[in-house]
Amino acid sequence: MMNQIHTPYRVCPLGAHVDHQHGLVSGFALNRGVTLRYEPVEDGSIRIVSKNFASVAKSTVLHETDREMHWGDYARAAVAALRNAKYEPSVGLRGEIEGTLPIGGLSSSASVIITYLRAICAVNGIQLTHKQLIVLAHWAETRYIGLNNGILDQSCEIYGKKDHLLFLDTQTGAYELIPQPLRMPAYKLAIIFSGVEHALINSAYNARVDECKAAAYALKAFACIPYEKIADTRLRDVDPAIFERFGEKLPDNWRKRALHYYTEVERVAKGVEAWRAGDLHRFGQIIFQSGNSSVYNYECGSPELRALHEIALRTDGVYGGRFSGAGFMGSYFALVDPVFREQIVASFTNEYLKLFPELKDRFCIHFCESADGVQHEADERMA
Repeated sequence: MMNQIHTPYRVCPLGAHVDHQHGLVSGFALNRGVTLRYEPVEDGSIRIVSKNFASVAKSTVLHETDREMHWGDYARAAVAALRNAKYEPSVGLRGEIEGTLPIGGLSSSASVIITYLRAICAVNGIQLTHKQLIVLAHWAETRYIGLNNGILDQSCEIYGKKDHLLFLDTQTGAYELIPQPLRMPAYKLAIIFSGVEHALINSAYNARVDECKAAAYALKAFACIPYEKIADTRLRDVDPAIFERFGEKLPDNWRKRALHYYTEVERVAKGVEAWRAGDLHRFGQIIFQSGNSSVYNYECGSPELRALHEIALRTDGVYGGRFSGAGFMGSYFALVDPVFREQIVASFTNEYLKLFPELKDRFCIHFCESADGVQHEADERMA
């Protein structure tokens, strides 16, 4: 008997680039994700083949190993997180892993790490709460992989629930699953892959995080608020009134990052109200506002993603859209009316490929739905 574990991807309609500042966010788990089929190995070795990559990942659960800058690092990250938390797994695994959408903007790295954590725990009889799983997966991604993100990705993939919007406070970990009202119009979650995969560690992602922290640190200094390490400083610690008073004193880049943070947190609150009311048009317009702020205030987005955003703004049937994930390459997310599916495909495909014909064989559009996260689905067994 082969075991099977599935972890969904996620999209964040509102709450872009604020989880690392302990802001408020929202999210859906998707009905696409990562699936690992595996069996235990008593000698502690790990051997994983991928249906998406040609190479084989080899490692061990018996001790922490160094990164190899290879997709197999995510299994190593899971082992490192467990051992750092004083767990001592001894049983390894052998299996095959597969992701069902192109890499980029869907928190695939978090999905893969969570999948490995769950599998290693399963074969070793280690019991984790969902909160512990989030903490370990976040440690693996930040401390081992080196991406300075927050807990948005892991929380969406674990707490998400079909036909519900996750509303999460990334500072406290408190969350609410808000059901879609019965009167809400039909919608799909469109994932538009630009054809260009991203590498966050080599992008400006971590630089943006540092700019936000620097802005918070400076604002505290201007307001004579006690501060300690800049690494432990977040914009969540600084009242919006302080930014209104001292924001113009900040270097332009820091001011724009802070402006994005404060306005995005406001957009999350307004978006949650629109979702509760079943007002997809309002919800979508707020998502577009988030996308605009990502471009002009947070200043992320490759030429390809910015082109997709401009196309979305003028395409009938798109309620709202923005870059998915960090927004430096990868995918664009759009909340769409399924009645306009054919027109949406034609509009994006024709306009985008006129600008980037060299991406014809990689560009693609997927229409997804919300799904249950780890908390709401049981592991399956396969013959």
